[in-house]
Amino acid sequence: MLPSPPMFALIRMAFRMVCAAGCCLAVFLPSQALAATPPPLNVVVTIPVLKDLTQQVGGPYVHVTSLLSGYENEHTYAPKPSDLIAVRKARVLFEVGIGLEIWVAALVKNAGSPSLVVITTSDGIGLIRDHSDQETPHSGEHQHANGGNPHVWMDPESVATMLRHITATLISLDPAHAKEFRDNQAAYLRQLDQLRKELSERVKRLPDRRFIAHHPAWPYLARRFGFDIVATIQAQSGTEPSALQIQSLVAKIKKDHIKVIVSEIQLSQRIPELLAKETKTHVIVLTTLPGGLPGTETYLDMLRYNVLQLANALEAT
Repeated sequence: MLPSPPMFALIRMAFRMVCAAGCCLAVFLPSQALAATPPPLNVVVTIPVLKDLTQQVGGPYVHVTSLLSGYENEHTYAPKPSDLIAVRKARVLFEVGIGLEIWVAALVKNAGSPSLVVITTSDGIGLIRDHSDQETPHSGEHQHANGGNPHVWMDPESVATMLRHITATLISLDPAHAKEFRDNQAAYLRQLDQLRKELSERVKRLPDRRFIAHHPAWPYLARRFGFDIVATIQAQSGTEPSALQIQSLVAKIKKDHIKVIVSEIQLSQRIPELLAKETKTHVIVLTTLPGGLPGTETYLDMLRYNVLQLANALEAT
């Protein structure tokens, strides 16, 4: 039986709708594909501080992998096969420099990615020479050879410089989002400055700001906030003091009535606890890397935690 005239009309209408839909797909699908959001920029950083700073500036436009998680020793870290893969996929790698990550050069070489951009975020920061407060201009590895202390991020003013390097790099690699990057940088710098002022006010109330450092990671923080590092247990990373040096430290602590020893979660607590037992001092364990301790997930959290814990310990003793 043939379809009735009304049925023919319905069939013709359905055919026209199918054709119209096909035309729409042919017209709009290519433009939609062109307008698709590009993937985030792949970024690798050496330590969690740089991951946090990059995420603060880059927001959803970056995908950041940190080679260290916060529990490792940044000086003696041994890269894993997954680190090699991450570097090969990255468009840019941010490092601190100054010889902190002595393992990075070999990692980058083995990755064999000629298009990888490596940015040293400490460029332009006035360094503190090891075992002194003398400030020197920094330009690449030269200052490490002259003894520049690499823990520059412990000073929020240095972090502001590092943030600007990161922002400039992201803008050069993704100019379409330059405004967002600059706005994010400005907002973060305001937060950083506000926290620095709050912590400075807290430290000013302390009558005694002296402490013994386990490892030479604290000169920049001490200089910024007015703490006084009387002595350092571990003069160089990976070394242990001799019995004679321990005896000398015990004598100095007792003579000068030092009450606080600052150690780090990334280090063994054996020597600080031995000194504390001999001298009745108080050991506090801080972190130089975000995520090393609960409540230190971001750089601002870590800075607040370290300064307040140290201030509270000095005040309590």
